[in-house]
Amino acid sequence: MQIIQQHMDGDIAVLTVDNPPVNAISAQMRQELWQAVDRLDADPAVRAVLLTCAGRTFIAGADVREFGQPPVEPHLPDLVDRIERAEKPWVAAIHGSALGGGLEIAMGCRFRVAAPDAKLGLPEVNLGIIPGASGTVRTPRLIGAEAAIGLVTSGRPWRAQQALTAGLIDAVVEGDLPEGAVKFARAALSAELPLPVSVRPVAPLDAAVWDRAAAAFAGPGQQAQARAVESLRYATEHPFDSAMRNERRIFVALRDSDQAAALRHVFFAERAAPRPPELKGVTPRGVARVGIVGGGTMGAGIAVACRNAGVPVVMVERDDEAAARGVSNIRAILAGSVKRGKLTEAQMADRLAGVEASADYARLAPCDLVIEAVFEEIGVKQAVFAELARVCRADAVLATNTSYLDPRRIFEGVPGQDRCVGLHFFSPAHIMKLLEIVPTPDTAPDVLATAFALAGRLGKMPVRAGICEGFIGNRIFKRYRAEAEKLLVEGHEVQQVDAAARDFGFRMGPFEAQDLSGLDIAFLQREGLRAEGQDVPDTLSDRLVRAGRKGQKTAGGWYDYAKGDRTPRPSAAAQEVLAPHIAGAGGLSSAQIAARLVDAMADEGRKILAEGIASRASDIDLVEIHGYGFPRWTGGPMFAAARSR
Repeated sequence: MQIIQQHMDGDIAVLTVDNPPVNAISAQMRQELWQAVDRLDADPAVRAVLLTCAGRTFIAGADVREFGQPPVEPHLPDLVDRIERAEKPWVAAIHGSALGGGLEIAMGCRFRVAAPDAKLGLPEVNLGIIPGASGTVRTPRLIGAEAAIGLVTSGRPWRAQQALTAGLIDAVVEGDLPEGAVKFARAALSAELPLPVSVRPVAPLDAAVWDRAAAAFAGPGQQAQARAVESLRYATEHPFDSAMRNERRIFVALRDSDQAAALRHVFFAERAAPRPPELKGVTPRGVARVGIVGGGTMGAGIAVACRNAGVPVVMVERDDEAAARGVSNIRAILAGSVKRGKLTEAQMADRLAGVEASADYARLAPCDLVIEAVFEEIGVKQAVFAELARVCRADAVLATNTSYLDPRRIFEGVPGQDRCVGLHFFSPAHIMKLLEIVPTPDTAPDVLATAFALAGRLGKMPVRAGICEGFIGNRIFKRYRAEAEKLLVEGHEVQQVDAAARDFGFRMGPFEAQDLSGLDIAFLQREGLRAEGQDVPDTLSDRLVRAGRKGQKTAGGWYDYAKGDRTPRPSAAAQEVLAPHIAGAGGLSSAQIAARLVDAMADEGRKILAEGIASRASDIDLVEIHGYGFPRWTGGPMFAAARSR
């Protein structure tokens, strides 16, 4: 079956690519485009060629099904050159997204026009590679070297207007895109054609600008960005053909690198996670309004996440004063977004207008889904669900936002337990992407599907987790903290372990992170288990809490902190508390310490898989990347540990 259809609009040949769902560049598409160039160049009735796409988007990049497969001719760089060398000028008409190879094909056309809402970008660095079909060679010739650095190294697409201003496209077409593009092509044929992009001059860039760009990507995990800068600079200082050979050499080297393998692993994991196979064909329930019980940090964050997605919210608190505080918490989060330029004042007002706050549980009656986000104490949560069972519709989905507790205990006594599910948001809930979805054995398939659908609406990365203490994320994090403390007992210093974690790629080490979140949170959870009669040994952090050191909130935890300053400083007081429990002399290198930490996480992950708490190793990697700051470019603890063997 042909991917590309052709019809004539007068003397303009209109090619329409139809390769659902995103018109990805397959071997067949490349072959048909190559053949089209030859056929149309030989047709005297054709004066120009318009390249359009069916469906919701222009060519949105490579066909992921061909990742890792032997390349098939014609290769994409050769195809882009062939389109550019065509005797009849080509015009790319872009709607949806022109990404990666799609944009490179468009840059081979003599002209590019786009719909107002189109996006154009080169996201290859997000997969650990650089563009390989002239993305670093043609862009500086089109938009200048400095703009090209920003486009290529960020991996973020540009909107049509930004692309027009920069010179990446030639026009924004309002209304019917194919019709407007044909009019553009006719007008262009009546004037002198611009030079092909490959022969356009590129202005040199000051060496200091290149040096700053290189320095900006000198850190771990930015290998592709650094090599992109290298390729862009080479492209501005050498002839086009030499620059293309250099780009291809770098592209191939990166394609086979550990970082690219890890980022491909994460890419495919992220594609799979929102669509668990067991929910195929299951229709989620409709959610037009969300109820939230609790207006503290977590409840307010969930409310903002819902409002950012356009979902109206009813927030219930224990009394009117607490309800007012909940709204104030929401307002503070939104005001921060306004201050950072993420929202306008009008958008903030609109989001607040969609929040109803009350102390009356009966106001939750119209809600399709209600999320409990109160204190992590079983009795408190059970009392909330007793009220929800009283006031909510029988078909309303009821969810608990719990970090550690067994949802089955929380839902005890609730009629219709098939409508109940755990939704573990991560703080701050309006920012953190991870959402652990924790069904009970009674949770209905359509309720589980509703949870995944909600995650999609909120822009979250959903991962299904089974029931155990801490689910996937906190259970592994507990093991991570325990291994970090074990390293201290063996004689390594707090700051040495933290530095090793940062060197590996974590934004902060395990002890810095605990000081930031508060050592008392995990301490209170362990104390609760002890109160239930469980044998939970004291940890080093327990001893610090009992000494009054809870982290930054008390100006001292594993580190000391000066008033108004979050900079961690080595602490003699903490060392005095820890000293009686140190039994070794250390001696491991930074890399060995990091390996110990990662191996401990992966070992716990393997136990989680064996117990059926996680469905796939890749889901565990997503939890750690999106919830705990595990460096994305390593692929997550399961991938990294397997790769190091």
